[in-house]
Amino acid sequence: MSITQEMRYRLSAIKCAERFGVQRAAANCHTSPASIYRWRKLYKEAGGDAGGKKSLEALGSKSRRPKSNPNAHTPEEIKLIKDMRRRNPNIGLQDFWFKLKARGYTRSEPALYNVLKRLQMPTNPKTKHSPTCRKDKPYEAMNHPGERIQIDVKYVPKECLSPEFIAKYGSTELYQYTAIDEYSRYRILCGYREHNTYSSSLFLCQIVSAFKALGIEVECVQTDNGMEFTKQFSAKNTNNHSMFEETARRLKVELKRIKPHTPKHNGKVERSHREDQKLFYSEIIRLNYLITDENDFKRRLKRHRDKTNNRPMRPLNYKTPKQVIEKYKNNQLK
Repeated sequence: MSITQEMRYRLSAIKCAERFGVQRAAANCHTSPASIYRWRKLYKEAGGDAGGKKSLEALGSKSRRPKSNPNAHTPEEIKLIKDMRRRNPNIGLQDFWFKLKARGYTRSEPALYNVLKRLQMPTNPKTKHSPTCRKDKPYEAMNHPGERIQIDVKYVPKECLSPEFIAKYGSTELYQYTAIDEYSRYRILCGYREHNTYSSSLFLCQIVSAFKALGIEVECVQTDNGMEFTKQFSAKNTNNHSMFEETARRLKVELKRIKPHTPKHNGKVERSHREDQKLFYSEIIRLNYLITDENDFKRRLKRHRDKTNNRPMRPLNYKTPKQVIEKYKNNQLK
């Protein structure tokens, strides 16, 4: 046991009582005479000044936990619980409680939970996976910038649009196109008022141009199965490609589509959209600094993009996306 400040305080009260009397010591130490008498008795029984650390530890606070509980589980109930859990190791807490009640158990479910925890028995055991259960494939890590880029579209909240914007365009539709490099987390953002394959084609050209300016070749882009990217689920002729797909073919960029209804496969761009909502759009609403037109939106989006590309990230060992790209390029030159 370590020596606490409380023990030293009680010892000083005892020394004060020996010198000036119990009544004065109680007044000086802001305690009761009965407490000083009790502390002095414990101190002397432990050996007093000759007892050293042991006598000082005797002045510590004792546990106030009751030694017995009239409502505690009886040995018969404990035995019943242990036997039933041994016969039913995999059932949940509620089913286990029902089985015990059928055997005459009268306690509540929370009481059963507490006693199982105290006995170090599982309350809701986890079953093993079936041998035939499909296992998730390990995540495919990228080896260099531009190897694969995720693309997705985010709807700009209507609350961010000013009355001037709505009056000027007669619409509340505004979209953020996002591309994020899986290796470096470097992002390209752009705003469009239309959400179609033409806007997607323009954005793809912008992606290739922006990464080329960084000295990086875009090898593959990954998208969902939206109409702005593909006609796979709408066209009767499977050879009828969208403008986005034709643009990718012309730019010699491989296209990869995720499985339908699996946005987690585009997890990096989805996660970045959540950060955009928190750091960009929520701030526009909070400050009431609403978007006035399309060019205003693009200017703000560019500033936000530059800020996020210079923001340290934990997956990158607290480096910025720009620093990761520069480090990779420097390593290639060596």
